[in-house]
Amino acid sequence: MRKVITFTTAALLSLNAYANSCSSVSFADVGWTDITSTTSVTSQILKGLGYQTRTELLSVPVTYSSMASGDIDVFLGNWMPTMEGDIAKYRDSGKVDVLQANLVGAKYTLAVPKYVYDAGVHSFADLAKYADKFHNRIYGIEPGNDGNRLIQSMIDKNAFDLKDFSLVESSEAGMVSQVDRAVRRHQWIAFLGWAPHPMNSKFDMKYLSGGDDYFGPNFGGAKVFTNVRDGFVKQCPNVGKLVSNLKFNLNMENHLMDRILNQNQKPEVAAKQWLKANEQYLDKWLAGVKTIDGKPGKSAVIAYLNK
Repeated sequence: MRKVITFTTAALLSLNAYANSCSSVSFADVGWTDITSTTSVTSQILKGLGYQTRTELLSVPVTYSSMASGDIDVFLGNWMPTMEGDIAKYRDSGKVDVLQANLVGAKYTLAVPKYVYDAGVHSFADLAKYADKFHNRIYGIEPGNDGNRLIQSMIDKNAFDLKDFSLVESSEAGMVSQVDRAVRRHQWIAFLGWAPHPMNSKFDMKYLSGGDDYFGPNFGGAKVFTNVRDGFVKQCPNVGKLVSNLKFNLNMENHLMDRILNQNQKPEVAAKQWLKANEQYLDKWLAGVKTIDGKPGKSAVIAYLNK
């Protein structure tokens, strides 16, 4: 059963007393641009509040083991249900706490270019029929990723008659480059696709049906949850209140990811510029949140953004 952490009245009343605690906040980034975007936005807000931040680039399994050991405070990229196998033992043992869903309307499953879809590949079950055209390959992202694990599980179990396929692991950028190359050459390719991501506008692509048992229903329909190490909200109530307030949306994340991936902006630059142009988001995110020295949060963050 998912452990959901909520703010108590006592925690809210203690914000002033503990605003200056936990002066440095550590994040995990698993190498996906959507998580890089939201982590950068949150880090910029915290810097405006007077906190120091640190972001570690880690695989999903190492992220959770690091949270369990207390080395990582916050992870904004718990994609569910596909990460159930990664988080379950840490959540159920109480070593990682699940806060709110920070993004709804996401999706995560296998995809193909539209010309491949139009040629007859509409579902997972169609892949094996055209194994030669796909060169018996499905392209994933970085090793240790939950999506890669699900693909490999399908191959190992011969689901959809995929026993002769192999998983090609690289990285988010590496996979997108491979898709770009295949599309330019009008070659067949099956790959791990998700939204939000600029790939959805860059490529004319289609998500495959039939993968519910592995990626979940509605084309891998997903929610992304905020995770914190056990006890973080109680120990660091001011920062805990901020990360508990965070709610993102597909348009915001697509915009930030486009800046990072296609306009080659550094994540911290993209995040700061986006925040400066969208100060209205701060009203909800900073409700009840103060600076590290107990002053009003929003005015301090706006002053930081306009430096």
